[in-house]
Amino acid sequence: MAHAIWSGSINFGLVTIPVKLQTAIRTNDLRFNFLHKSDEGRIQNVRRCSLDGEEVGYDDIVRGYEYEKGQYVILGDEDFKRVNVEATQSVDIVQFVDLAEINPMYYDKPYYLEPEKKGRHAYALLREALKEMNKVGIAKVVIRSREHLAAVKPNGEALVLELMHFADEIVEQSTLEFPESETPRESEMKVAKLLIDTMTSPFEPEEFKDTYRDELLAMIEARAAGKAAPVGKAKPRRASNVVDLMDLLQNSLDASRAKKGGAAQTTDDEEEDAKPKRTARRKRSAA
Repeated sequence: MAHAIWSGSINFGLVTIPVKLQTAIRTNDLRFNFLHKSDEGRIQNVRRCSLDGEEVGYDDIVRGYEYEKGQYVILGDEDFKRVNVEATQSVDIVQFVDLAEINPMYYDKPYYLEPEKKGRHAYALLREALKEMNKVGIAKVVIRSREHLAAVKPNGEALVLELMHFADEIVEQSTLEFPESETPRESEMKVAKLLIDTMTSPFEPEEFKDTYRDELLAMIEARAAGKAAPVGKAKPRRASNVVDLMDLLQNSLDASRAKKGGAAQTTDDEEEDAKPKRTARRKRSAA
C-alpha cells in the first residue's frame, strides 16, 4: 500500500471528511550517475566558496536572497518559521466554480484524496454532487510547509486534489508573438475539419508508450549483458516540395484516409467543391 503524504480532512461549510493524501503519479525516468571516464569513479558534488575557494560544510551554509546585484539578505530557520503558513493538514474548500471556467494551464500536479472509513459516505456525496453539477472546489492546502491553491475534482470513483498555479505564475501571452485572429478560407477550413475528423478516435492512454525510455533501457540491458546494443530505425520524414497549404491539407487527408482504410470519406459535394480551387491554384503556380 502506498504511504500517505498526510492524513487530514476535506472541509467545506461545516462538513469535514477525513482523508489521506496520496501521490497520484509516478515517474519512470532512468537515473544516471556521473562517473570519471578513465576509472568509472563516482563524481562528488563539492560545495566550494566562490570567494576564497575553500570547501564549505553544511553547518556553515546559510540561505540568502539577492535583493541587488551582490547584495543579500540572510535568513535563518527562525525567520522562515515566523512567516511559515500554518501547517494544517486539511483541504479547505473556499468556493465552488464551474469546471469550464478554469483554464487547464492553471493545473499542475494531481494527488488522490483517499477517504478514511468513517468519511466514505460524505466523500461519495461530495463526489457525486460535483459530478452532477459539473463543479470543482477551489481550496487552500499546505503541503510540505508551502501553501498551495488547489482544485478538488471528481475523477471516476476518486476525488482528486490538483495543485494549481497562482495567477502571477502564468506567463502572459502578450509577452509572446502569436498570429492575430483571422477568418480562414472556407475551402481550407473544410479540408482541415475533414482531416481532424479522420484522425479522431477515442483516447486510450494505455496505447501510448515511452518508446525512447524502452529503447534506452534495452540498450543498457544489452550492454550490461555484453551484447551488441540494438539499433533503432529512424523513419525519416519525406521532404515535400508542396508549399500550398490547401495541397498540404489535402495530401494529409488522403494519407489519413488510406491509413484508416477510407474512413470518414468526404461527400461528393465536398470533394467537388474543393477540386476547382486546387486546379486553379496549380494552373497559377505553373504559369
